[in-house]
Amino acid sequence: MSKKVGILVSGRGSNLQAIIDKIDDGTLPLQIEVVISDIPDVYALERARQAGIKTVVVNRKEFADRESFEDKLNEALGQVDGVVLAGFMRILSEKFINKWYHKIINIHPALLPSFVGLHAQRQANDYGVKVAGCTVHFVDAGTDTGPIILQKVVPAYFEDDEDILAARILEQEHLALPEALKLWAEDRLEIVGRKVKIKL
Repeated sequence: MSKKVGILVSGRGSNLQAIIDKIDDGTLPLQIEVVISDIPDVYALERARQAGIKTVVVNRKEFADRESFEDKLNEALGQVDGVVLAGFMRILSEKFINKWYHKIINIHPALLPSFVGLHAQRQANDYGVKVAGCTVHFVDAGTDTGPIILQKVVPAYFEDDEDILAARILEQEHLALPEALKLWAEDRLEIVGRKVKIKL
């Protein structure tokens, strides 16, 4: 039986679309129960609707504090097996993360532990790196500090600007996130301290 996930989004939803496509072609044994956005009217919600997936908007601006916002997120998630952050732009509290301990998976557009937080592609480009990439990791209470599942690498060129580098990384994000979720869905990931062992 496929594992059920809720996916949290804040934007265009291209990583969400990559997951939907892999489910549709039969290579990702996962069921998306709900797509939740903290921002109304983002295109990710339209992608979900087109795929026949339930959508919920939990608008952060409508809540007095983070706790009440996250309570509503948890209500919308229901009884899923895991949570996927696919371009979700909110920092989640330790309380929320502990509720879903080692059950939240995030995609970050840098080779962690380098360039955490926002604008990772800009940070990498400004720093002058020769390689960049993306990281799929379990979420812990730190900022982009959880155990790493897998990483994809791309070259970074002198002529790149932030947008060019971000586009090159995004192509790999679309491969990396479904690949990591497939390993998770098949119970092939074991967290040992800071390391994630991929079982054959």
